[in-house]
Amino acid sequence: MLRAAALPRLGEDDPLPPEDRVPRPAFALDDLYRIHGPRLLRFFSRRTDRQDADDLLHESFVRFANSPACRDRAIECPEAYLNQIATNLLRDRAKSALQRSLASHVPADEVPLAGTDLVAALEARDKLNRLQNALMRLKPKTREIFLAHRLDGLSYKQIAERSGLSVKGVEWHMTKAIDHLDRVLRR
Repeated sequence: MLRAAALPRLGEDDPLPPEDRVPRPAFALDDLYRIHGPRLLRFFSRRTDRQDADDLLHESFVRFANSPACRDRAIECPEAYLNQIATNLLRDRAKSALQRSLASHVPADEVPLAGTDLVAALEARDKLNRLQNALMRLKPKTREIFLAHRLDGLSYKQIAERSGLSVKGVEWHMTKAIDHLDRVLRR
């Protein structure tokens, strides 16, 4: 073990050691960009549009360059570090998109209704009657499955367990009901 006093100190006028003795990071940032940039761009392009992919790629390398780990010492596995940064960027973007969506959401119960429009009320009542008649023309099993999903909010799996059908069978009945109701309401 060497003592601090045993190490020679460089004075201001002393020459610097040769470049081959100066510790350098394993890879320069431009080398990492050239090696890992295309792969990260493909990663982002599969998950976002092209403009966002370019921005995310740039942001990844900015975060990499500004990270305390990168400034303090050479990172042993920069590929894994860049992968984690990329994953975190996508996760952050998804969280902020969800927050924006939730912030702009207004429950239907809170929307003030305009004055009564008699024509719209008659059209809505007519549409409701046609929908009710169309539902009554469905086979009982199909109607029961449709109402369980749409009114009761049960998942296909829950309906399948309840009715003894497979999930595919529930999907088939839902498709039949939706097609029938769509045809009736388009007339």
